[in-house]
Amino acid sequence: MSSAREISDSNGCRYRARAAVVRPASRSFDIEDVSLDDPRDDEVLVRLVATGVCHTDLIARDQVYPVPQPIVLGHEGAGIVEKVGAGVTHVEPGDHVVLTYLSCGDCPACRDGSPAYCHELFGLCFGGSRADGSSAIRDAHGEALHGHFFGQSSFATLAIAHRRSVVKVRRDAPLQMLGPLGCGLQTGAGAVLNVLRPKKGESLAVFGAGAVGLSAVMAARYVGAGPIIVVDVLPERLQIARDLGADLAIDAREGSVVEQIQAASGGGVNYALEATGIVAVVRQAIDALGPRGVCGIVGATAPGEEAKFDIADLMVRGKTIRGIVEGDSVPETLIPQLVDLYLSGDFPIDRLVRTYPFDAIAQAVADAESGAVIKPVLLMA
Repeated sequence: MSSAREISDSNGCRYRARAAVVRPASRSFDIEDVSLDDPRDDEVLVRLVATGVCHTDLIARDQVYPVPQPIVLGHEGAGIVEKVGAGVTHVEPGDHVVLTYLSCGDCPACRDGSPAYCHELFGLCFGGSRADGSSAIRDAHGEALHGHFFGQSSFATLAIAHRRSVVKVRRDAPLQMLGPLGCGLQTGAGAVLNVLRPKKGESLAVFGAGAVGLSAVMAARYVGAGPIIVVDVLPERLQIARDLGADLAIDAREGSVVEQIQAASGGGVNYALEATGIVAVVRQAIDALGPRGVCGIVGATAPGEEAKFDIADLMVRGKTIRGIVEGDSVPETLIPQLVDLYLSGDFPIDRLVRTYPFDAIAQAVADAESGAVIKPVLLMA
């Protein structure tokens, strides 16, 4: 028997929950009573234990990435399966799960094992509905709310998640820590482990010591890359980068970043990861590369944002610029791997996390925006 509070109303909704709703008039996360449908054949009802707050939630709230509103956001959920649809076979009630991005499973990228580049990804993750345009969520007045953000909408005590967004994880791992693996942490770690793939002793510069950048540092230290260089403007974050394995932490406000990186790496790094989404920093990351260096771009910018680089330098030195989405991950493979690394002490994500009660979502968001916390995680109970 499900522990979710089951109801039945004239709209066919079956479960009561609380959710943080963004309405156009307020542009804030306001907690409301909502109701949810029964899961369809390809869906899973999940009781959320904890959900990370990601930069993407905030730029969706602010319409930098346009999403329909009113909407329930949240896309770094972790929880326990309550009920599964008839077509779901990889999880069952009681399983512990992390929720991640949604892909179609049938386009050329998905069939090629690259779901992060799904041809339908933007519509599925940012469209505010199921693929058929419907929504599983209604407000207290019975009006439909947009949802299904990244196939989950996990700023809520319950979520109807698409089966492709649901990843089973081991039960001995604390769900309070695991939600950010669904997006931010798999993005940074996956960029290193799946795309850049530095060998032992190869150098890496990480621009931005947020959750994505620091997860890249942890992954780079795990594979033996070095020197690992981190660039930021917040001394507290630079110190955390050192604690997590960075060999050099550079305050971008002091001197030439590119010159300092070149001096520390013998003329330029093998790899750079740009995690700020700031155009001027993108240029620094490219300029900091040595011959045949590769720059991965993971920092989110507004659609249409453009950057400049030296074409001759790029060509003559054989540099590569590589866009990376969600760490180029296959979530059902990478997320359990990162859970194992966390439990073995090789990926200490707890160093990045500060938890907040769900009712304190406004404070969690404010702390994220001010830089006071690296990765806020909302506890739903």
